[in-house]
Amino acid sequence: MSMHPIAHAATRPDHPAVIMTGSGKQITFGELEAESNRFAHLLRAHGIGAGDAFAVLLENRIEYFTLIWGSQRAGTMMVPISSRLTAPEAAYIIRDSQAKLLITSGYFADVLEDIRAECPGLTVLVMDALGNGGGAEDFAAALAAQSPAPIPDQSAGMVMLYSSGTTGQPKGIRPAPPENPDPQATVPLVGLAVMGAGMPTDGSMVYLSPAPLYHAAPIGWCSIVHRLGGTVVMMEKFEPEAALQAIERYQVTDSQWVPTHFVRFLKLDPAVRTRYDLSSHQRALHAAAPCPVPIKRDMIAWWGPIVKEYYAGSEGIGMTMIGSADWLTHPGSVGRAIYGKLHICGPDGEELGPDEDGLIYFENALLPTYHNDPAKTAEAMHPNGWMTLGDIGHLDNDGFLFLTDRKSHMIISGGVNIYPQEIENLLVTHDKVMDAAVIGAPCPDLGEKVVAVVQPRDMVDIAKDGGAALEAELRSFLGGSLSKIKMPKLFDFRPDLPREANGKLYKRELRDEFAAKAKAGAA
Repeated sequence: MSMHPIAHAATRPDHPAVIMTGSGKQITFGELEAESNRFAHLLRAHGIGAGDAFAVLLENRIEYFTLIWGSQRAGTMMVPISSRLTAPEAAYIIRDSQAKLLITSGYFADVLEDIRAECPGLTVLVMDALGNGGGAEDFAAALAAQSPAPIPDQSAGMVMLYSSGTTGQPKGIRPAPPENPDPQATVPLVGLAVMGAGMPTDGSMVYLSPAPLYHAAPIGWCSIVHRLGGTVVMMEKFEPEAALQAIERYQVTDSQWVPTHFVRFLKLDPAVRTRYDLSSHQRALHAAAPCPVPIKRDMIAWWGPIVKEYYAGSEGIGMTMIGSADWLTHPGSVGRAIYGKLHICGPDGEELGPDEDGLIYFENALLPTYHNDPAKTAEAMHPNGWMTLGDIGHLDNDGFLFLTDRKSHMIISGGVNIYPQEIENLLVTHDKVMDAAVIGAPCPDLGEKVVAVVQPRDMVDIAKDGGAALEAELRSFLGGSLSKIKMPKLFDFRPDLPREANGKLYKRELRDEFAAKAKAGAA
């Protein structure tokens, strides 16, 4: 059986390919096939051939899949842009990727004006722009004018994701070209989904995707679901109770999460948590950030042994995976390698033994490069030809991987290396804390001091005394587990944190803020 929407459109044209939870909009495999072909023709009409790039700046909406699968048969390079980027950041990605076209929507009208100013001459197509009235930039009109028949020169496309720019300018992750240019050729991730994650191949899968599609995990897994003939149930925006409601309503079998989602689920009122029937739910995948051990333990106790974790990156250089049973005997682990071979290395590239923290490398025959940045590519490489995502961790005696933190997040205070993840993991388990970010801020005595930026569950408590009572409670709570050097020197309470919907914290924004304060003599 061919594992591709083209095949499913031929055999099950009326099967839903996508359902949107908010609007209830649906598209079948038959409709998706026609729309994808139209989009491939539209790309060609704009002079975009195999290997050429186009950029996408969209909220979670059903048409995103038309673009994904149209590009996948036009041999083009699709460049998804994060919807939380500023106009200069988006314009940088458009220029850097040499995108010949930008597809966006009325939702981004404000940013679009500035992007146009920064990218003169850029061709733009807009979905539901107010007052656009079928003009030259009306995406729907341009698409409808194209043929639903396949283009004559179909080939497999690629996606170039840009790193989230948590440190410096975002970098394009240029994937290794597909081994087989046939758009219907099977891709390696299908094997990992079926053999590793246990996803069904009979088209019965109903997959809940709560995160923004411009990220590696949602775009990658949703594409796999479509290759396997399953239905993607996509949330316009994550909201914990709405996600539970969707599992019950659509009889969801598979899902994908990040630890922040789990934290928000567990902070729901117990009466709300137990209101929904989750019996259809068979596989709950999570990744993107290390999950605090107590949070994961509580999720397994609630959802059962269906929780599976993996560690990978947009770079696609390797993957580990762990099921609930193995996790309960190796708490905190992200599993053993199921793709690529793991190596843990010290500062001079030497291989380290079990339980020794070092930089995590994957050995793999297929490696990407960073677009227009040979220095960043070289920096990620080991002399033996292995590649790192920049994470620190260790292997235990059984070959299970444990993540410590990102190398770039490490705080050096008084000459001691401190990993913020450990402190953050403790803070989010406190009843009164919704989210936490721990960073290093400049300090004349120590070099860097530990700062905890905390989002309380209720800002009303903070208004009463400036947060003094909660700070005292958190210091006492952390005191039992943290050494004195790791204890935050400063607590900063605020109503929200600069966190991506995929779970990544924009720590750079917080670090820059505290560095500026220190410079101005205010910190």
